[in-house]
Amino acid sequence: MIYLVLALGLVAIDQLIKAWVVAHLALGQTIGFIPGVLSVTHIQNDGAAFSMLAGQQWVFYVITVIALGVVAWLWKDSRGMKTYRWGLALILAGAIGNFIDRLRQGYVTDMFQVDFMNFAIFNFADACLTIGVILVLIHLLFFDGKAAKR
Repeated sequence: MIYLVLALGLVAIDQLIKAWVVAHLALGQTIGFIPGVLSVTHIQNDGAAFSMLAGQQWVFYVITVIALGVVAWLWKDSRGMKTYRWGLALILAGAIGNFIDRLRQGYVTDMFQVDFMNFAIFNFADACLTIGVILVLIHLLFFDGKAAKR
């Protein structure tokens, strides 16, 4: 239950950050956040990272529904696997956060820009997805099946 509350809280944080950016920054406007490291730039992205598949919203709807189904299916066998459940909760939060944007607006509001390298501008939901996938991979690589082998 704590993981689902976490996921809902992360979705709320994502939506609040996006609402703040929309309310306080003009489209395309950039403000410094951590000098030389991270800026906040208001963009509307109707694609994926680096605007791949721009304008193909139906692809993202399908991918999100499949991802939510996979997370639900994986969740049922994850009891007692904390790293795995944290990862799944983060993936759930990220998928829902961006899905809300796509349904409401037809695009995702992105804002975080890494200043020291050429990287896609992303949002909090994207960060949740990325960290969630990393945690699931850590679980699968280092913990999955270890208890059964003892």
